[in-house]
Amino acid sequence: MKTSNLLLAIALLSISTVFAQKSNIEKDLKMYEQVWNDIVNKGQIDLINDKNFDPNVVQLNDSGNIVGIADFKAYYQNFITGFSDVKFTVEDAFGQGNKIVKHWRFQGKHTGDFFGIPATGKTVDVHGVTLVLMKNGRIAQEQDFMDNGVLMQQLGLVSDPNNVAIVDGVYKAFAVGDIPSVLGAMDAKIVWNEAESNSLADGNPYIGPDAILNGVFVRLGAMYDGFKLKNIKLHEMSDNQVLATLRYDATVKATGKKIDAQVAHLWTLKDGKVIAFQQYVDTKKLAEAENK
Repeated sequence: MKTSNLLLAIALLSISTVFAQKSNIEKDLKMYEQVWNDIVNKGQIDLINDKNFDPNVVQLNDSGNIVGIADFKAYYQNFITGFSDVKFTVEDAFGQGNKIVKHWRFQGKHTGDFFGIPATGKTVDVHGVTLVLMKNGRIAQEQDFMDNGVLMQQLGLVSDPNNVAIVDGVYKAFAVGDIPSVLGAMDAKIVWNEAESNSLADGNPYIGPDAILNGVFVRLGAMYDGFKLKNIKLHEMSDNQVLATLRYDATVKATGKKIDAQVAHLWTLKDGKVIAFQQYVDTKKLAEAENK
């Protein structure tokens, strides 16, 4: 009997402990989500205080830990003053014991200084995960995990490493007459500009693949025999741009004159699609070949 009573007492204690822990984590989760919503979405940076955060709160960081409320507050101030039109969403949050895992999404427009980076006017949309340690109902430790490379790309500070390959694919498709693949690499709202004084510049700007097909490619076929792009060299640039230096090689049908003109193309890409194109070419040489 004594053994049975002891086992029953242990079971009841275990159950009560589980319920207490569940109640605590539910309170911590509710407090945690509300505090960060008010800090980021409402700009209430002063909520980073000793009521909501442990005095020795730590933000674990590869470049050096942020320790204490004052430094923690200064760190996150960069997000408040660096971005406008901010939308911070907790996609999911769950926890056990004194630990919380948060999956979040941050959206905003970079209109202010952000860790020393001057405003770029770019919009960002990044996801991340934060591991959290709670202590006596306060936030004691955080560690963020996100792809900083994606953030830098969206700010235009580094380019998508796939950009050069995409542009290279466009040139290769053009070389074999695969115009559908060329057009397929373009965004539906691509803005295409021919060089000023080029005879094809009369339609600038060409908006969308169909306008480019009919206003540029079809007319090129009508104007030239054997139109080729040669000596193509691609140069990766910042802000998701690729510069191509090359030459045009063709014969003008109306005059029989050949062209061998120096050219540069500036491509701008976003999310794997070409969104803008600017041609630079020796228009004097083109005009001389086109005139009888």
